[in-house]
Amino acid sequence: MHRASAYRSAGRIAESIADCNRTLALHPTCIQALSTRASLLETIRCLPDCLHDLEHLKLLYNTILRDRKLPGPAWKRHNVRYGEIPGKLCALTTKIQELKQRVASGETGNVDYYALIGLRRGCSRSELERAHLLLCLRHKPDKSTNFIDRCEFVDDRDLDSIRDRAKMSALLLYRLLQKGYHSVMATIMDEEAAEKQRKKAAAALQATAIQIQQAQEPKLEPEVKISPSEISGCSRISPAESANATTSVFQGVFCRDIAVVGNLLSQAGFNLPLPVKYEALSC
Repeated sequence: MHRASAYRSAGRIAESIADCNRTLALHPTCIQALSTRASLLETIRCLPDCLHDLEHLKLLYNTILRDRKLPGPAWKRHNVRYGEIPGKLCALTTKIQELKQRVASGETGNVDYYALIGLRRGCSRSELERAHLLLCLRHKPDKSTNFIDRCEFVDDRDLDSIRDRAKMSALLLYRLLQKGYHSVMATIMDEEAAEKQRKKAAAALQATAIQIQQAQEPKLEPEVKISPSEISGCSRISPAESANATTSVFQGVFCRDIAVVGNLLSQAGFNLPLPVKYEALSC
């Protein structure tokens, strides 16, 4: 039971329940093991099994009050005193009524399998498979009676009944672990499918946006740009035309300068003829 309490403090619920099962296989009237296992089952919201343990504990309390002594030999230590039994019985009766109301309201199928297996919500598939493999190797029903071979009994006990109780409780725990594995795996598969759908929707939305952008680009080009034909038409000038234009510009400037010089000479009285070439005056 000390190891079961340590496992419970560490959050390893499956290991703690397994140790409580071993204790109850050896001592079916152990109050601490019954109350601890019932509390663990209530923690993971496994209410029917929790009610079963609480009903067993209630019968044990009634037997103690009837016999006016604690179960087992006088030298055996218990974590409860005889004077505390009436108060514990009243609290236990109230607790059983509350749990029955919760079961009647439909809370039986809301087991916290994540806490049972020891995983966080949103875990990956590999984490689940690793945890499930370790739990299956440790809590196989075939290995549930191995601890009996390491026990030394000081009194005559029915070993067959001890083995039967150990196998039955281990089988119930193993089935609960299998249910937890399938439930968590179904949740992970649903999350993976939803993630794939989200990725497909995002890819389709991105492709649609690209298509819309490509469809709008040809409509905007005529408003901003000039067509290539107009640009090529404006820029096409023959070399002869460009040379004639340059020659006419230089000839006009030269004729204008000659006219200015002639006016200045006539004003100054120099009416002497100037030898000029007609080629220079041809404009």
